[in-house]
Amino acid sequence: MKRTVLSVCILALALILTACSPTLSDSTASADNSSGGEHTFNYGGDVTLRILSGSENQELEGILDDFARERGVNIEMDYRGSLDIMRTLQGESIDYDAVWPASSLWLTAGDTQYRVKHTQSISITPVVFGIRQSLAEELGFVGTEVSVSDLLSAIQSGKLNFCMTSATQSNSGCSAYIGFLYALLGNPDVITSESLQTPGLSEQITQLLSGVDRSSGSSDWLKDLFLTGGYDAMVNYECLIISANQELEARGEETLYAVYPYDGLSIADSPLGYVDNGDAEKEQAFLDLQEYLLSDEVQNEIQRTGRRTGYEGVSAENADVFRADWGIQPDRVLSPIRMPSTDVLMECLNLYQTEFRKPSLTVYCLDYSGSMEGIGREQMVEAMSQILIQENAEQNLLQASEHEVNILIPFEGYPRDVYTAEGNGAELEDLYDQVEAEEAVGGTDIYYAAMEGLRQLDGYDLSQYTPAIILLTDGVSDGSFSDFRDGYEVFGADVPVFSIMFGSADPTQLEELAELTHARVFDGREDLIGAFRSVKGYN
Repeated sequence: MKRTVLSVCILALALILTACSPTLSDSTASADNSSGGEHTFNYGGDVTLRILSGSENQELEGILDDFARERGVNIEMDYRGSLDIMRTLQGESIDYDAVWPASSLWLTAGDTQYRVKHTQSISITPVVFGIRQSLAEELGFVGTEVSVSDLLSAIQSGKLNFCMTSATQSNSGCSAYIGFLYALLGNPDVITSESLQTPGLSEQITQLLSGVDRSSGSSDWLKDLFLTGGYDAMVNYECLIISANQELEARGEETLYAVYPYDGLSIADSPLGYVDNGDAEKEQAFLDLQEYLLSDEVQNEIQRTGRRTGYEGVSAENADVFRADWGIQPDRVLSPIRMPSTDVLMECLNLYQTEFRKPSLTVYCLDYSGSMEGIGREQMVEAMSQILIQENAEQNLLQASEHEVNILIPFEGYPRDVYTAEGNGAELEDLYDQVEAEEAVGGTDIYYAAMEGLRQLDGYDLSQYTPAIILLTDGVSDGSFSDFRDGYEVFGADVPVFSIMFGSADPTQLEELAELTHARVFDGREDLIGAFRSVKGYN
């Protein structure tokens, strides 16, 4: 069906949506909070350890639960992206007892006041390409050494697309990106500011990143996204490729083949460190946890999750986890690239965000219904200022690129209007002015607004962008999910509808949208600005 016909269909469905009656549900669905998620292991102990962690450690929750139960120590895990961890460490105060990022890189960049001590690596895992077995065979990647140049050639030929986390928000994406740069620069001793100006580098890395068909702010969520089906490959930790394969095999579906780019291999060394706030009891509980995690028995359990506990090989009893038929190479001696200095790293990340990555195409559907009047509207306006005003966005590496497109659809019971800003100049400031000018009045229909978002996207070649609809609402919506579902299926493109839950929004309605569109719900009820920042890291 041609795009023009699709537009007519979508418009017709959008008109139908305004006449639909409210859909209410007594069921509830959990929504991820803006920080990426929290998990508490509470067995009534006197000591509680609050740990700021990368999302990949969710795979170790069973081990942490065993420690908490056996030792009577409560553990609160707060999962955040790598940049958030770095920023937290740079703050005046650190409201955590320990930090556990994916890589020492973020401790080096963040802990400039040297408040973290007792740091030790708990496990290591390389960042690899996981490619559908049949496609890896077709590309000639099975049973041979593969370079970043080989991957680039496959992308340029249109044979390879992949999912990857954002380099500015997640360690796996950052590590892969730095590995790409390192290889394309010819494997220098270290990447410097001068080497980033090498002729041809910009074109090559831009072409390589053009192969990204879905982005994410979280490595663990990227794995979950991949498991929804329909994707050819993902760049992720070796341990998460193994985890994904275990689930794919259990379903009877095609598994992934792991490809280790030999000239741009990066490693996550999972450092766990204590934040010294002068509490001797907590410090001892931390040291007990660290000793537990590094004990032979638990290190063996960690290996069973697909993580390595050394740079050379795994134990014989765990060889069945690291399967050769999946391309996993447990006996491969890992020789990771040398990461650049903090200043050069930040320069690399700014170039990624503003020049190299595939440009974002983002539709903001913002709820201006009457219930948003007052503090709700004020918080929403402030949150959007952190994204649209580039001076603010730069602080969190969320600034727009020259070819980016941002679309604003303020809505109540219907979409009020559509405003578009292209690039990263004055039009974005004008878009923010419109956000600030809108008044809160009327009812709520998220489906009609989201449908209008699809209609706006219909005019673009989505293969050239990372598209997304970001929907904020604070109430129960009128309209029909089933009608939106029908329109989405007619649209026929993989466009996620990320939602930010605020006020008394119905999580069931938002989760339905997320499940349909392979997206995620963020909880903005306590930190709306943080929720907007987090969701923007997904496109």
